[in-house]
Parts: sequence; C-alpha cells; structure tokens
Amino acid sequence: MNQKAKPVIYIVDDDQSVRQALERLIRSAGMNPVGFDGAEAFLKSNFENTNTCLLADISMPGMGGLELQAELVRRGDLLPVIFITAFDTPETRDQAKKTGAAGYLRKPVDDQALLDLINWVLTEKSL
Repeated sequence: MNQKAKPVIYIVDDDQSVRQALERLIRSAGMNPVGFDGAEAFLKSNFENTNTCLLADISMPGMGGLELQAELVRRGDLLPVIFITAFDTPETRDQAKKTGAAGYLRKPVDDQALLDLINWVLTEKSL
C-alpha cells in the first residue's frame, strides 16, 4: 500500500508548555511534530523542505520568528512559516505579511483554526 508520508510540522517556541501543547495537537491530527526551543536550534537541525510547515513564535530570546524567516529566505529554504504571537501589534502583522508569512495567529491559538491553516498551507505548497 502506497501511503503519502505524514507531514512534518516544525514548532519553534521558547515556551516549553506551548511547544508541548502544539506538539500534542499536531500529533492528534495525524502529523509529525518536531519541537525546538529556539530559532538557532532549528537552523542547526536537518530540517526538510518537502511536505512541511514551520510554526514560529515571533518573540523569543535571541533570534525571533521574523528573523528566522529572513534567514531561511536568505538560505533559499522555501519553508512556509505560520507565525504565532502573544504580542500582536499592527506593526508585527504588517512585518509578517511583508516577509511572506503563510499565516499569523494570536496566542492563545484556536486549535481548529491552526489545523485548518496548516492543512491549507500544506495543500497550497503541494500544488
């Protein structure tokens, strides 16, 4: 039987409880979550660009989510990024939009909205 590989959803958030909750949610939806406590740790990993999506907190110690996306673009890694933040401002939303964010959600994140957005991003990317 030929089954499509489960999507891998990378989660970059310095808050362990948020990361674990997102990992449980992603796993319950039949996808493979892989968590990182910061952007630097993610960049050092052997991440994939196919059938994947990145959830990144905007505000983290060191490199934040927006800087992480800029670094991915600089490297030529075309990984769709969904930003999540507890510090929503019009300026942050505008900056995320300008950098090509696949999505932007405020914490606390609505589980179904996040899953719908991930599925949309994965479908759009595969077209």
